[in-house]
Amino acid sequence: MSNKMYFWNENRPKQESEESSDYYLKYDQQKPENLIPKAQEKCTKYGVEDQEDSSQRGGWNNQLDFLFSCISLSVGLGNVWRFPYLCYKNGGGAFLVTYSIAMLFCGIPMFFQEVAIGQYLGAGGMTFVGQLCPIFKGVGYATMTIVFLLDVYYCIIIAWTLFYLISTFAVLPELPWSNCDNRWNTKDCFDNFSISNTNKTILRKSTSPVEEYFDHKVLGISTGIEDIGGLQWALFACLVIGWILIYAIIRKGLHQSGKIIWFSAIFPYVVLLILLARAVTLEGAGDGLLYYITPRWEELLSPVPWMDGATQIFFAYSIGCGALPALGSYNKFHHNCYKDAVITCIINTFTSLLAGCVTFSILGHIALEHDAGVGDVVKNGPGLVFLTYPEVVLKLPGAPLWAGIFFMMLIVSDAPKDNF
Repeated sequence: MSNKMYFWNENRPKQESEESSDYYLKYDQQKPENLIPKAQEKCTKYGVEDQEDSSQRGGWNNQLDFLFSCISLSVGLGNVWRFPYLCYKNGGGAFLVTYSIAMLFCGIPMFFQEVAIGQYLGAGGMTFVGQLCPIFKGVGYATMTIVFLLDVYYCIIIAWTLFYLISTFAVLPELPWSNCDNRWNTKDCFDNFSISNTNKTILRKSTSPVEEYFDHKVLGISTGIEDIGGLQWALFACLVIGWILIYAIIRKGLHQSGKIIWFSAIFPYVVLLILLARAVTLEGAGDGLLYYITPRWEELLSPVPWMDGATQIFFAYSIGCGALPALGSYNKFHHNCYKDAVITCIINTFTSLLAGCVTFSILGHIALEHDAGVGDVVKNGPGLVFLTYPEVVLKLPGAPLWAGIFFMMLIVSDAPKDNF
């Protein structure tokens, strides 16, 4: 636990006086090895040992491994996918207000608290609550159950991403969502070439080939509850590949994962910055960005933006899932985890804002093409990332290459979360 050692009264032999100095351990902070010899013998006898002397659990090779592990854990689909979706759902700028308040008063303090507790106790998410309060030992097992369900949920997103990644190179030199000439398209589908010759009434009722590809090809959404549909065998195969990929990442443990985490923490920013440079130059991008940063104050009177802002902080920062104490437990006892916690939280929020700029720039462009408002242009909320980003890669030269890089980035930023 620390360099201080304690004995409980019931562990003392009855024949010795309570005032015996043998059972009061003297601690010198400059020389922690200066313990009374008899007390050292009793420490061994009663099984008490210094946490820092135990090297069986292993640890980080250097301090940056821990920092990049925290960044890789907290930065991922929660930023690229969920943040823009919730921001779009709650009217843009109003969500930024609730998100910022939750970050300052909940996110950063609780992030630091979890890392610090794990570092102090040297225990992971399953056991640290029981060490703090034995009666709540079951909380750790409940947390691991939630983490298991969360891993199942994340792997489904990986399966969608793998489906897109494989489809990207299936019909080269084009992308399968670039036109409306496919068997899954409906009569309401209009591509960019058809839109210019269509009246405004039809435009508002039309759907893009990107949206129809996600709804009809990837998900296979049926016409209603009475039509169950069949098993999506292609998605099932991608799901199996996703689980195999996760196993390949974690099978060698912490040190092997640390090498992957460095790449998974840096690579998404390279791709996002390139997509941002293209997205902000699209026609109509300014309208989307204005919608993004303009607060609609009436939305704050509803509890929904406040709940979504708080849940997004907990989700994006990975608070309450036991991963942060587990990462902190591999630190040295005197490591400055406060600095790492603040850096990670700032980078996490910056990533969310960056992804929001990319998403709303694309939404502004789509709204202009469909002659609709930014708030009405997309119906599918949770699948927003699979609608906006495939749209922007169509505007880049060498679209299949950029699509492959983007979906590889999603896999890289999502798969390491299942490590923890």
